Amino acid sequence: MDRQLKKKFWNKRRIFLIGGGGAVVLLILWSFIFADRRSKLNVEKDKITISAVTKGTYDEYIVVTAVVHPLKTIRLDAIEGGYVAYKFLEGGSMVKRGDSILRLENQRLMMDFVNRETEMYRLINELQNTRLRLRQDRFALEKTLSDLDYQVDQAKDLFDRNNKLFKDKVVAEQEYLKTKRDYERLVRQREIEVKSQDYQIDNSKTQIIQLEGTIARTQRNLQLMKENLSNLVVRAPVDGQLSSINVEVGTSILAGQNIGQIDDLDGFKMRAEIDEHYISRVFGGLKAGFEFNGKNHDMTITKVYPEVKNGRFEVDMNFSNGAPEGIRRGQSSPIRLELGKSSEALLLPVGGFFSDTGGNWVYVVDQGGKRAVKRNITLGRKNPVYFEVLEGLKPGEQVITSSYENFGNKEVLEF
Repeated sequence: MDRQLKKKFWNKRRIFLIGGGGAVVLLILWSFIFADRRSKLNVEKDKITISAVTKGTYDEYIVVTAVVHPLKTIRLDAIEGGYVAYKFLEGGSMVKRGDSILRLENQRLMMDFVNRETEMYRLINELQNTRLRLRQDRFALEKTLSDLDYQVDQAKDLFDRNNKLFKDKVVAEQEYLKTKRDYERLVRQREIEVKSQDYQIDNSKTQIIQLEGTIARTQRNLQLMKENLSNLVVRAPVDGQLSSINVEVGTSILAGQNIGQIDDLDGFKMRAEIDEHYISRVFGGLKAGFEFNGKNHDMTITKVYPEVKNGRFEVDMNFSNGAPEGIRRGQSSPIRLELGKSSEALLLPVGGFFSDTGGNWVYVVDQGGKRAVKRNITLGRKNPVYFEVLEGLKPGEQVITSSYENFGNKEVLEF
Protein backbone atom coordinates (compact mmCIF):
# COMPACT_ATOMS: atom_id res chain seq x y z
CA MET A 1 0.00 0.00 0.00
CA ASP A 2 1.41 3.39 -1.11
CA ARG A 3 2.01 6.20 1.40
CA GLN A 4 1.85 9.89 0.73
CA LEU A 5 5.23 11.59 1.08
CA LYS A 6 5.31 15.02 2.76
CA LYS A 7 7.06 17.70 0.62
CA LYS A 8 10.07 19.48 2.13
CA PHE A 9 9.80 23.31 2.47
CA TRP A 10 13.50 24.07 1.85
CA ASN A 11 13.94 22.48 -1.48
CA LYS A 12 16.61 23.49 -3.95
CA ARG A 13 14.35 25.61 -6.08
CA ARG A 14 13.02 27.60 -3.15
CA ILE A 15 16.50 28.07 -1.68
CA PHE A 16 17.75 29.31 -5.03
CA LEU A 17 14.89 31.77 -5.45
CA ILE A 18 15.08 33.13 -1.92
CA GLY A 19 18.89 33.38 -2.00
CA GLY A 20 18.84 35.10 -5.38
CA GLY A 21 16.19 37.55 -4.26
CA GLY A 22 18.11 38.36 -1.10
CA ALA A 23 21.25 39.00 -3.10
CA VAL A 24 19.37 41.36 -5.39
CA VAL A 25 17.94 43.21 -2.37
CA LEU A 26 21.38 43.47 -0.78
CA LEU A 27 22.85 44.75 -4.05
CA ILE A 28 20.16 47.39 -4.30
CA LEU A 29 20.72 48.44 -0.68
CA TRP A 30 24.47 48.64 -1.24
CA SER A 31 24.03 50.76 -4.35
CA PHE A 32 21.84 53.21 -2.44
CA ILE A 33 24.11 53.37 0.58
CA PHE A 34 27.66 52.82 -0.63
CA ALA A 35 27.81 53.29 -4.41
CA ASP A 36 29.54 56.41 -6.01
CA ARG A 37 26.71 58.47 -7.47
CA ARG A 38 28.92 61.38 -8.68
CA SER A 39 28.61 62.42 -12.34
CA LYS A 40 31.23 60.78 -14.52
CA LEU A 41 32.70 61.10 -17.96
CA ASN A 42 34.98 58.76 -19.88
CA VAL A 43 37.99 60.50 -21.46
CA GLU A 44 41.00 59.37 -23.47
CA LYS A 45 44.11 59.79 -21.38
CA ASP A 46 46.39 60.40 -24.34
CA LYS A 47 44.35 63.49 -25.35
CA ILE A 48 44.82 65.38 -22.10
CA THR A 49 47.82 66.90 -20.35
CA ILE A 50 48.65 65.77 -16.82
CA SER A 51 51.20 67.76 -14.80
CA ALA A 52 52.79 67.16 -11.42
CA VAL A 53 52.56 69.57 -8.49
CA THR A 54 56.09 70.41 -7.33
CA LYS A 55 57.74 72.44 -4.63
CA GLY A 56 60.41 74.80 -5.90
CA THR A 57 61.54 78.35 -6.53
CA TYR A 58 58.88 80.72 -7.83
CA ASP A 59 60.29 83.49 -10.05
CA GLU A 60 57.91 86.41 -10.45
CA TYR A 61 58.37 87.68 -14.00
CA ILE A 62 56.51 88.31 -17.24
CA VAL A 63 57.57 87.80 -20.83
CA VAL A 64 57.06 90.72 -23.19
CA THR A 65 58.22 91.48 -26.71
CA ALA A 66 60.76 94.29 -27.06
CA VAL A 67 62.09 96.03 -30.17
CA VAL A 68 65.62 97.36 -30.65
CA HIS A 69 65.80 101.17 -30.89
CA PRO A 70 68.78 103.52 -31.21
CA LEU A 71 69.99 104.86 -27.89
CA LYS A 72 69.28 108.37 -29.20
CA THR A 73 66.87 109.46 -31.91
CA ILE A 74 67.07 113.06 -33.15
CA ARG A 75 63.95 114.52 -34.71
CA LEU A 76 64.36 116.65 -37.83
CA ASP A 77 61.95 119.59 -37.64
CA ALA A 78 61.73 122.40 -40.17
CA ILE A 79 62.83 125.63 -38.48
CA GLU A 80 61.33 127.66 -41.33
CA GLY A 81 58.45 126.75 -43.58
CA GLY A 82 58.49 126.60 -47.36
CA TYR A 83 58.23 124.14 -50.18
CA VAL A 84 60.84 121.47 -50.89
CA ALA A 85 62.96 122.60 -53.83
CA TYR A 86 65.58 119.85 -53.68
CA LYS A 87 66.07 116.58 -51.79
CA PHE A 88 69.71 115.63 -51.34
CA LEU A 89 69.35 112.34 -49.40
CA GLU A 90 66.86 109.51 -49.04
CA GLY A 91 65.85 107.54 -45.95
CA GLY A 92 68.42 104.97 -44.81
CA SER A 93 71.43 107.07 -45.83
CA MET A 94 74.36 107.52 -43.46
CA VAL A 95 75.01 111.19 -42.71
CA LYS A 96 77.70 113.32 -41.13
CA ARG A 97 77.02 116.37 -39.04
CA GLY A 98 76.33 119.33 -41.34
CA ASP A 99 75.37 117.27 -44.39
CA SER A 100 72.58 118.87 -46.45
CA ILE A 101 69.36 116.87 -46.50
CA LEU A 102 66.76 119.24 -47.98
CA ARG A 103 66.63 122.71 -49.51
CA LEU A 104 63.48 124.75 -49.04
CA GLU A 105 62.35 127.94 -50.77
CA ASN A 106 60.34 130.70 -49.08
CA GLN A 107 59.63 133.80 -51.20
CA ARG A 108 58.06 135.73 -48.32
CA LEU A 109 61.17 135.26 -46.20
CA MET A 110 63.38 136.35 -49.09
CA MET A 111 61.31 139.51 -49.63
CA ASP A 112 61.43 140.33 -45.91
CA PHE A 113 65.19 139.97 -46.00
CA VAL A 114 65.53 142.23 -49.04
CA ASN A 115 63.25 144.88 -47.52
CA ARG A 116 65.14 144.77 -44.22
CA GLU A 117 68.46 145.02 -46.06
CA THR A 118 67.17 148.04 -48.03
CA GLU A 119 66.02 149.67 -44.81
CA MET A 120 69.45 149.15 -43.29
CA TYR A 121 71.17 150.81 -46.25
CA ARG A 122 68.76 153.75 -45.98
CA LEU A 123 69.62 154.15 -42.28
CA ILE A 124 73.33 153.98 -43.06
CA ASN A 125 72.93 156.75 -45.66
CA GLU A 126 70.91 158.81 -43.19
CA LEU A 127 73.65 158.36 -40.59
CA GLN A 128 76.31 159.44 -43.04
CA ASN A 129 74.24 162.51 -44.00
CA THR A 130 73.74 163.41 -40.34
CA ARG A 131 77.46 163.15 -39.66
CA LEU A 132 78.16 165.29 -42.74
CA ARG A 133 75.61 167.86 -41.58
CA LEU A 134 77.21 167.93 -38.17
CA ARG A 135 80.60 168.69 -39.68
CA GLN A 136 79.05 171.36 -41.86
CA ASP A 137 77.33 172.91 -38.84
CA ARG A 138 80.65 173.04 -37.04
CA PHE A 139 82.28 174.81 -39.96
CA ALA A 140 79.33 177.25 -40.14
CA LEU A 141 79.62 177.91 -36.42
CA GLU A 142 83.31 178.61 -36.69
CA LYS A 143 82.68 181.00 -39.62
CA THR A 144 79.83 182.77 -37.86
CA LEU A 145 81.81 183.10 -34.64
CA SER A 146 84.76 184.41 -36.59
CA ASP A 147 82.58 187.13 -38.19
CA LEU A 148 80.98 187.97 -34.84
CA ASP A 149 84.34 188.12 -33.11
CA TYR A 150 85.54 190.56 -35.76
CA GLN A 151 82.43 192.71 -35.33
CA VAL A 152 82.73 192.50 -31.53
CA ASP A 153 86.35 193.59 -31.70
CA GLN A 154 85.46 196.55 -33.90
CA ALA A 155 82.54 197.53 -31.67
CA LYS A 156 84.73 197.20 -28.58
CA ASP A 157 87.45 199.43 -30.07
CA LEU A 158 84.86 202.04 -30.98
CA PHE A 159 83.20 201.77 -27.57
CA ASP A 160 86.52 202.08 -25.71
CA ARG A 161 87.51 205.13 -27.77
CA ASN A 162 84.13 206.86 -27.30
CA ASN A 163 84.23 206.02 -23.62
CA LYS A 164 87.46 208.00 -23.23
CA LEU A 165 86.20 210.80 -25.39
CA PHE A 166 82.93 210.90 -23.50
CA LYS A 167 84.82 211.21 -20.22
CA ASP A 168 86.83 214.06 -21.79
CA LYS A 169 83.54 215.51 -22.99
CA VAL A 170 84.63 215.40 -26.56
CA VAL A 171 81.68 213.34 -27.88
CA ALA A 172 78.07 213.62 -27.08
CA GLU A 173 76.42 211.23 -24.68
CA GLN A 174 74.06 210.01 -27.40
CA GLU A 175 76.90 208.83 -29.60
CA TYR A 176 78.61 207.21 -26.63
CA LEU A 177 75.45 205.28 -25.66
CA LYS A 178 74.91 204.11 -29.26
CA THR A 179 78.40 202.60 -29.47
CA LYS A 180 77.86 201.00 -26.07
CA ARG A 181 74.55 199.40 -27.16
CA ASP A 182 76.08 198.21 -30.42
CA TYR A 183 78.92 196.53 -28.58
CA GLU A 184 76.68 194.86 -25.99
CA ARG A 185 74.26 193.73 -28.74
CA LEU A 186 77.09 191.98 -30.61
CA VAL A 187 78.36 190.33 -27.42
CA ARG A 188 74.85 189.07 -26.67
CA GLN A 189 74.38 187.94 -30.25
CA ARG A 190 77.59 185.92 -30.06
CA GLU A 191 76.42 184.19 -26.86
CA ILE A 192 73.07 183.31 -28.49
CA GLU A 193 74.79 182.02 -31.59
CA VAL A 194 77.08 179.81 -29.50
CA LYS A 195 74.10 178.35 -27.56
CA SER A 196 72.14 177.82 -30.80
CA GLN A 197 75.03 176.06 -32.44
CA ASP A 198 75.68 173.95 -29.32
CA TYR A 199 72.02 172.85 -29.33
CA GLN A 200 72.17 171.91 -33.01
CA ILE A 201 75.38 169.97 -32.46
CA ASP A 202 73.93 168.14 -29.44
CA ASN A 203 70.80 167.35 -31.43
CA SER A 204 72.87 166.01 -34.31
CA LYS A 205 74.94 163.88 -31.92
CA THR A 206 71.74 162.46 -30.40
CA GLN A 207 70.43 161.65 -33.87
CA ILE A 208 73.73 159.95 -34.66
CA ILE A 209 73.56 157.83 -31.49
CA GLN A 210 69.95 156.87 -32.23
CA LEU A 211 70.76 156.05 -35.84
CA GLU A 212 73.77 153.97 -34.77
CA GLY A 213 71.56 152.05 -32.34
CA THR A 214 68.88 151.53 -34.97
CA ILE A 215 71.46 150.38 -37.48
CA ALA A 216 72.98 147.98 -34.94
CA ARG A 217 69.55 146.49 -34.22
CA THR A 218 68.78 146.29 -37.91
CA GLN A 219 72.09 144.54 -38.54
CA ARG A 220 71.34 142.03 -35.78
CA ASN A 221 67.88 141.43 -37.22
CA LEU A 222 69.41 141.11 -40.66
CA GLN A 223 71.89 138.57 -39.32
CA LEU A 224 69.03 136.59 -37.78
CA MET A 225 67.20 136.71 -41.08
CA LYS A 226 70.33 135.45 -42.82
CA GLU A 227 70.45 132.57 -40.35
CA ASN A 228 66.78 131.91 -41.03
CA LEU A 229 67.54 131.86 -44.73
CA SER A 230 70.35 129.40 -44.06
CA ASN A 231 67.80 127.27 -42.15
CA LEU A 232 66.00 126.76 -45.44
CA VAL A 233 68.73 124.18 -46.02
CA VAL A 234 67.97 121.35 -43.57
CA ARG A 235 71.25 119.85 -42.34
CA ALA A 236 72.10 116.83 -40.20
CA PRO A 237 72.68 117.93 -36.57
CA VAL A 238 74.68 114.76 -35.70
CA ASP A 239 76.38 111.80 -37.29
CA GLY A 240 74.11 108.81 -37.76
CA GLN A 241 71.59 107.17 -40.03
CA LEU A 242 68.79 109.09 -41.69
CA SER A 243 66.20 106.49 -40.77
CA SER A 244 63.25 108.35 -42.27
CA ILE A 245 62.41 111.43 -44.29
CA ASN A 246 58.73 112.11 -44.81
CA VAL A 247 58.62 114.73 -47.59
CA GLU A 248 59.07 114.83 -51.33
CA VAL A 249 60.11 117.58 -53.79
CA GLY A 250 57.30 120.10 -54.17
CA THR A 251 55.81 119.38 -50.75
CA SER A 252 54.84 122.46 -48.75
CA ILE A 253 55.81 122.22 -45.09
CA LEU A 254 55.21 124.46 -42.08
CA ALA A 255 57.68 125.83 -39.56
CA GLY A 256 58.16 123.27 -36.80
CA GLN A 257 56.81 120.39 -38.88
CA ASN A 258 58.60 117.07 -38.44
CA ILE A 259 60.21 115.88 -41.65
CA GLY A 260 62.18 112.86 -40.44
CA GLN A 261 64.65 111.57 -37.88
CA ILE A 262 68.29 110.58 -37.48
CA ASP A 263 69.33 107.58 -35.41
CA ASP A 264 72.53 107.82 -33.39
CA LEU A 265 74.13 104.42 -33.96
CA ASP A 266 76.65 104.74 -31.11
CA GLY A 267 74.36 102.59 -28.93
CA PHE A 268 71.04 100.74 -28.71
CA LYS A 269 68.23 100.27 -26.25
CA MET A 270 65.10 98.10 -26.25
CA ARG A 271 61.52 99.33 -25.97
CA ALA A 272 58.73 97.04 -24.84
CA GLU A 273 54.97 97.31 -24.61
CA ILE A 274 53.47 95.97 -21.36
CA ASP A 275 49.87 95.29 -20.40
CA GLU A 276 48.42 98.09 -18.26
CA HIS A 277 47.65 95.48 -15.56
CA TYR A 278 51.31 95.73 -14.51
CA ILE A 279 51.68 99.54 -14.63
CA SER A 280 51.77 99.88 -10.83
CA ARG A 281 54.50 97.22 -10.55
CA VAL A 282 56.86 98.45 -13.26
CA PHE A 283 59.34 101.21 -12.45
CA GLY A 284 62.85 102.36 -13.28
CA GLY A 285 65.60 100.03 -12.06
CA LEU A 286 63.79 96.72 -12.61
CA LYS A 287 65.96 94.02 -14.16
CA ALA A 288 65.28 92.22 -17.43
CA GLY A 289 67.11 89.86 -19.71
CA PHE A 290 66.97 88.15 -23.08
CA GLU A 291 68.94 85.68 -25.17
CA PHE A 292 70.78 86.75 -28.31
CA ASN A 293 73.25 84.65 -30.33
CA GLY A 294 73.23 81.99 -27.64
CA LYS A 295 74.15 84.37 -24.81
CA ASN A 296 72.07 85.93 -22.03
CA HIS A 297 72.15 89.72 -21.79
CA ASP A 298 71.05 91.74 -18.76
CA MET A 299 69.12 95.00 -19.02
CA THR A 300 67.65 97.61 -16.69
CA ILE A 301 64.51 99.69 -17.12
CA THR A 302 65.57 103.33 -17.47
CA LYS A 303 62.31 105.02 -18.43
CA VAL A 304 58.62 104.25 -18.00
CA TYR A 305 56.17 106.05 -20.31
CA PRO A 306 53.02 106.61 -18.21
CA GLU A 307 50.69 107.13 -21.17
CA VAL A 308 48.47 104.10 -21.81
CA LYS A 309 47.42 103.38 -25.39
CA ASN A 310 45.12 100.49 -26.32
CA GLY A 311 45.58 98.98 -22.87
CA ARG A 312 49.38 98.99 -22.99
CA PHE A 313 52.25 101.25 -21.89
CA GLU A 314 55.90 101.41 -22.96
CA VAL A 315 59.25 101.15 -21.17
CA ASP A 316 62.85 101.72 -22.30
CA MET A 317 65.60 99.32 -21.24
CA ASN A 318 69.36 99.85 -21.49
CA PHE A 319 71.91 97.07 -21.73
CA SER A 320 73.88 96.62 -18.51
CA ASN A 321 77.11 95.58 -20.30
CA GLY A 322 76.70 97.26 -23.67
CA ALA A 323 74.60 96.24 -26.66
CA PRO A 324 75.26 92.74 -28.06
CA GLU A 325 77.43 92.60 -31.15
CA GLY A 326 75.42 92.20 -34.33
CA ILE A 327 72.15 93.56 -33.00
CA ARG A 328 70.25 95.79 -35.42
CA ARG A 329 67.60 98.46 -35.21
CA GLY A 330 64.07 97.07 -35.54
CA GLN A 331 64.87 93.55 -34.31
CA SER A 332 62.35 92.12 -31.84
CA SER A 333 62.86 89.56 -29.11
CA PRO A 334 60.99 88.14 -26.10
CA ILE A 335 62.18 89.75 -22.88
CA ARG A 336 62.00 88.28 -19.39
CA LEU A 337 61.07 91.14 -17.04
CA GLU A 338 61.55 90.51 -13.32
CA LEU A 339 58.72 91.86 -11.12
CA GLY A 340 59.88 90.62 -7.72
CA LYS A 341 62.29 88.46 -5.76
CA SER A 342 62.33 84.66 -6.01
CA SER A 343 60.67 82.64 -3.22
CA GLU A 344 59.89 79.00 -2.31
CA ALA A 345 56.36 77.93 -3.28
CA LEU A 346 54.14 75.04 -4.35
CA LEU A 347 54.05 75.14 -8.17
CA LEU A 348 51.44 74.06 -10.71
CA PRO A 349 52.30 74.35 -14.43
CA VAL A 350 50.28 76.85 -16.44
CA GLY A 351 47.63 75.36 -18.74
CA GLY A 352 44.30 75.83 -20.46
CA PHE A 353 42.33 74.74 -17.39
CA PHE A 354 42.57 78.25 -15.89
CA SER A 355 40.34 79.84 -18.55
CA ASP A 356 37.59 77.26 -17.71
CA THR A 357 37.82 77.27 -13.91
CA GLY A 358 39.36 80.64 -13.06
CA GLY A 359 41.82 78.70 -10.89
CA ASN A 360 39.09 77.78 -8.37
CA TRP A 361 39.16 73.99 -8.97
CA VAL A 362 41.01 71.29 -10.92
CA TYR A 363 40.81 67.58 -11.71
CA VAL A 364 43.30 65.65 -9.52
CA VAL A 365 44.36 62.15 -10.65
CA ASP A 366 43.92 59.50 -7.91
CA GLN A 367 46.71 57.20 -6.80
CA GLY A 368 45.57 54.35 -9.06
CA GLY A 369 45.78 56.57 -12.10
CA LYS A 370 42.43 55.31 -13.40
CA ARG A 371 40.41 58.47 -12.84
CA ALA A 372 40.59 62.17 -11.91
CA VAL A 373 38.37 63.82 -9.29
CA LYS A 374 37.25 67.45 -9.10
CA ARG A 375 38.84 69.38 -6.22
CA ASN A 376 38.62 72.98 -5.05
CA ILE A 377 41.95 74.81 -4.83
CA THR A 378 43.32 78.35 -4.34
CA LEU A 379 45.95 79.80 -6.65
CA GLY A 380 48.13 82.89 -6.05
CA ARG A 381 50.63 84.55 -8.33
CA LYS A 382 51.32 83.53 -11.93
CA ASN A 383 54.30 83.70 -14.24
CA PRO A 384 54.50 82.39 -17.82
CA VAL A 385 55.38 78.86 -16.58
CA TYR A 386 53.81 78.27 -13.15
CA PHE A 387 50.92 79.15 -10.85
CA GLU A 388 51.63 79.56 -7.17
CA VAL A 389 49.42 77.08 -5.24
CA LEU A 390 48.11 78.42 -1.93
CA GLU A 391 45.63 75.69 -0.91
CA GLY A 392 44.17 72.37 -2.06
CA LEU A 393 47.17 70.51 -3.51
CA LYS A 394 50.22 68.68 -2.24
CA PRO A 395 53.63 68.06 -3.79
CA GLY A 396 53.65 65.03 -6.09
CA GLU A 397 49.94 65.07 -6.93
CA GLN A 398 48.96 64.84 -10.60
CA VAL A 399 46.62 67.45 -12.06
CA ILE A 400 44.97 67.73 -15.47
CA THR A 401 46.22 71.09 -16.77
CA SER A 402 44.84 71.03 -20.33
CA SER A 403 41.52 72.64 -21.25
CA TYR A 404 38.33 71.49 -19.48
CA GLU A 405 36.10 72.81 -22.25
CA ASN A 406 34.74 69.34 -23.23
CA PHE A 407 34.28 68.00 -19.68
CA GLY A 408 31.13 69.94 -18.84
CA ASN A 409 30.65 69.98 -15.07
CA LYS A 410 31.45 66.31 -14.40
CA GLU A 411 32.88 65.50 -11.00
CA VAL A 412 34.87 62.42 -12.01
CA LEU A 413 36.77 61.66 -15.21
CA GLU A 414 37.30 57.98 -16.01
CA PHE A 415 40.32 57.14 -18.14
